[in-house]
Amino acid sequence: MKYVFFGTPEFAAIVLGKLMTAGYIPKAIVCNPDKPVGRKRILTPPPTKVLAEKFNISIFQPKKLHDNSEFVNQLKKLKPDLAIVAAYGKIIPKELLNIPIYGFINVHGSLLPAYRGASPIQNAILNGDKETGVTIMKVDEQMDHGGVISKTKISILSGDTFESFSQKLAISGANLLTKTIPDYISGKLKPIEQNDSEATYTEIIKKEEGRIDWSKSAKEIERMIQAFYPWPTAWTL
Repeated sequence: MKYVFFGTPEFAAIVLGKLMTAGYIPKAIVCNPDKPVGRKRILTPPPTKVLAEKFNISIFQPKKLHDNSEFVNQLKKLKPDLAIVAAYGKIIPKELLNIPIYGFINVHGSLLPAYRGASPIQNAILNGDKETGVTIMKVDEQMDHGGVISKTKISILSGDTFESFSQKLAISGANLLTKTIPDYISGKLKPIEQNDSEATYTEIIKKEEGRIDWSKSAKEIERMIQAFYPWPTAWTL
């Protein structure tokens, strides 16, 4: 099976690494462009690119997906059977969704339709949830809206931070993905439509959200510290 992997941060790199260990080597990886990091603003490649370079896998870093005929043609030339998405951070346009034979499937860090969007893990911790999970879903043109293919639940422990828990979710998601792919490709697993009336949404975390509101309870502040580690961290003046 030929597939292309779309993903950028550490969460995606963990999923990709586990897939490769299981024998699923991608034809190419697609990630966001390198970006300046730290006070010295050193141009740094994303974790998935570092992993791809290590194994000599082709890399694409388009700045945008919409109205990008060059990238559309590049993906068509690869003739992928499937595309896998994990924390890529962009909506996939229809002209790309139609290229792989089996479409795009996404590894999302929540039990959909709960916590659609960019920060499901942080919000589960902030809200004091006792458990969340990973959903493998068919990608469509809307954000985290497509049919659910498989799910697994994971308990959130009292000491879990965003960093530690996202690693757990990535490993669990990769394991679920390796079990799901054969049954999805064979037709044994069919996407089940989500109940949109039960959907909740999350947005990109901003630095100012880490500022501590001292009118909140100690428990709420503790959850902020855990949810916002390592970025933007909980902070005060």
